Amino acid sequence: MANNSDHPFDKEYFQSARYARVSFARYSQYWWSNRYYALLAAKHGPPSGKVLEVGCGLGHLLQRLTGQYEVHGVDVNEWALEQSRNNVPQGHFALRSAEDLSLYEDSTFQIVIAKHVTEHLPNPEKAIQEIGRVLAPGGIFVMGTPNTDSPMHARKGKTWVGYQDPTHISLHSPTEWLAMLNAAGLKERKVFSDGFWDPPYVRFVPQAIQRLWYGWPGGLQAILGGSFLPLSRGESLIMIADKQRA
Repeated sequence: MANNSDHPFDKEYFQSARYARVSFARYSQYWWSNRYYALLAAKHGPPSGKVLEVGCGLGHLLQRLTGQYEVHGVDVNEWALEQSRNNVPQGHFALRSAEDLSLYEDSTFQIVIAKHVTEHLPNPEKAIQEIGRVLAPGGIFVMGTPNTDSPMHARKGKTWVGYQDPTHISLHSPTEWLAMLNAAGLKERKVFSDGFWDPPYVRFVPQAIQRLWYGWPGGLQAILGGSFLPLSRGESLIMIADKQRA
């Protein structure tokens, strides 16, 4: 089991400068993101069963899936898990690393979600192997992580959003992530992106205008619950993968 003292993801992490501008309010970027990933899970996954969110944070994503699914969450942050238990009293939560899901038997879950978690892990290959193990045949894995193939990575260099959090210790290319999925018995169904949402991208243009100009495709995709933006059109790599039936 993970020990919270071994990890930097505590209450102070969520109150750090990286999160100072994050709003949890309705219709905030955070709100839309949780809604979007919940829509992806429900749209592409089985209509019922058990869902596991790896790195569940404050529980707001799982909150959207309660009722339709039996929801489970793991995190290395005991403080965040307490928030999850308060936000999702119907849920089942455990202090556990993504790299050690031995709490769960093989083929337990119909859906597993890892929303911007794998880039924080020292051994993401092991985590994806564990996810493949606990995912039931016919189930899906929904994953989001920084897109190193984003054209804005090249444009912004060291100021690119993927480098803004010092706990992003595992940034890999889409090809490398896909290889990890395949090695865990997972087959990609969709690979796409989420739009450009981290201006400024150009000089001398107000950020409010840039947010509208660059952000509307990703915003439209999020509202519709779609998956039509290619990797060249966003900051995140999003993958939906299937656990193949025997």
